[in-house]
Amino acid sequence: MPYKNKPRPYKKEYEQQKERGEQENRMERQRARREIDKKGKDANRNGKADKREGKDVSHTKALSKGGSNADGYKIESSSKNRARNYKKKTIKKK
Repeated sequence: MPYKNKPRPYKKEYEQQKERGEQENRMERQRARREIDKKGKDANRNGKADKREGKDVSHTKALSKGGSNADGYKIESSSKNRARNYKKKTIKKK
């Protein structure tokens, strides 16, 4: 808990997110989810398309690698989608 004796600087965190470009990626993910929900059938009327419930929207080209919704996206199980490691691989020293 880093902010035990002082309030959390939400404004500063938000500015840092924008500088790192995280907000644009988050908005791309959100647009993809909304597009699938708009096209899909929703039998139980909870706002999610039935085929998306319990699953993730996976981008064909990762957003971290410069991808976008124009490159394509698909519905995939969360474990399969999150198992990919798009981060830069480093060699561990013993």
